[in-house]
Amino acid sequence: MKNKMNALIKYLIENITGNSEFEIEEKEENSLVTYIIQAKPEFMGLIIGKAGKTIKTIRNLVKVRATLEKKSVNLTVEELI
Repeated sequence: MKNKMNALIKYLIENITGNSEFEIEEKEENSLVTYIIQAKPEFMGLIIGKAGKTIKTIRNLVKVRATLEKKSVNLTVEELI
């Protein structure tokens, strides 16, 4: 699951921002996998979107993939320092 989910998130973020300057960190606790997207401040607005619509859509797509693989996932966004 890890490689496919990482690839999906990477594909979505690259196409939304038009840039590949971000990192995806993965943390696994019990049956929950948390993906942390770390992006530069200038791309945060694109990833989050107006009223959070873009990040909600990304989360929904990731959850669909996770459901197919019988996993629980969480997706967060942080500024890359």
